[in-house]
Amino acid sequence: MTDILTQTVKSISESIRFDSSLSKATSATPFGKGAADCLKHFLSLASSFGFETHNYDNYVGEVIFGEGEEFAILAHLDVVPAGNGWTKDPFGGEVSDGRIWGRGAIDDKGPVMCVLYALKSLKDEGFVPKRKIKLIVGCNEENGWACIEHYNEVASMPEEGFSPDGNFPVIYAEKGILHIRLHFPMGEKPPFFFLEGGSSANMVCDECSATPRTLTVTRARELGLEIRNKKIIAHGKSAHGSTPELGNNAILPILEFFSGKSGQIAYIIDCLFRDCYHLTDFEDETGKLTLSPDMIKYRKGEVQVICDIRYPASIPYSDIIERINKIGVKYETIRHQRPLMQDKNGALVQTLLHAYEQVTGRHEEPIAIGGGTYARALKNGVAFGPEMAGDEPVMHQADEYITLDRVELLLNVYREAIRELTK
Repeated sequence: MTDILTQTVKSISESIRFDSSLSKATSATPFGKGAADCLKHFLSLASSFGFETHNYDNYVGEVIFGEGEEFAILAHLDVVPAGNGWTKDPFGGEVSDGRIWGRGAIDDKGPVMCVLYALKSLKDEGFVPKRKIKLIVGCNEENGWACIEHYNEVASMPEEGFSPDGNFPVIYAEKGILHIRLHFPMGEKPPFFFLEGGSSANMVCDECSATPRTLTVTRARELGLEIRNKKIIAHGKSAHGSTPELGNNAILPILEFFSGKSGQIAYIIDCLFRDCYHLTDFEDETGKLTLSPDMIKYRKGEVQVICDIRYPASIPYSDIIERINKIGVKYETIRHQRPLMQDKNGALVQTLLHAYEQVTGRHEEPIAIGGGTYARALKNGVAFGPEMAGDEPVMHQADEYITLDRVELLLNVYREAIRELTK
């Protein structure tokens, strides 16, 4: 490996070793100690390269390179919880089989480290950008964007930029994101004492468990459920909430176990898994609406379900709400981000497309996705890498990784893109 590739791989591995998923906050660490330590590690590394750095109260940091009109590169160091099913240490940063393994490898610690080393490479060769590049690294992208809110309070956000947190060749449009919590009343005596599953609002539930009032062993085994200490447990496969079809939701078999004993449970299945109100019929050039019930729990006489909804960019938000209201239960909005739609033929998109083609030799068209990136924080922002068509989907899944070949490609693509956009 080249020196810069070796150094980048080492730094990605080090960053992965910080469990920067959301944890208990303190006055000094708003998203937990792991996220704060990961941010300090990143900024210390950037400072050692000679860059100006700022840590804004452990919410978000930035690395500065150059002077002039501001240009943003927005990335994040926080991660979703590890979840279940790993064969590698999710926070080990193991380098083997041509890959770096661990939570955050592809989302987003690997890509942001590649951007940092691309900047270092440009700086070391004497390149002087004609714009002020702000590499902004947040610590709450996966859970509400409080980091970006804080940044806007204490610093100035550039109008233009990209986020290395999506797909190549370049993402010009992103669906709207809506996280809601629905409350289904269960009456005085539901068929279970305990019901809970899911670890994050934007991860397909990979484990769900319940304690039934009456345990029907035959029915549990028919549904593939584990029986342990009078509890039934379903094991699924995690995936990003924007692509629920890539996962296997563990909530459904648990609900199916109880569906014959509770009309309300059957109704939850009809609404959220069979889509009886046709939410997923909404569609445009950015794709179909996706509905992913990712977290569930029984509390105080009701089943609460948190759903991740990604709705097409051209569909009015009011149309989505009208359809949700038909479910007829109380709900609250946990998070809402409006869609992103940029000009496919604009200078930003076309410059990034050209840089990608120069490095890879691949001529491709801009795409739309269901995922949401920091590009929405910018007036003129898009997502640019790191994933490519044909990649194994590992984002928000067990055994997440980034290949060493992809790290090398990212170093070259981001270096070329940054040079072209700021020369």
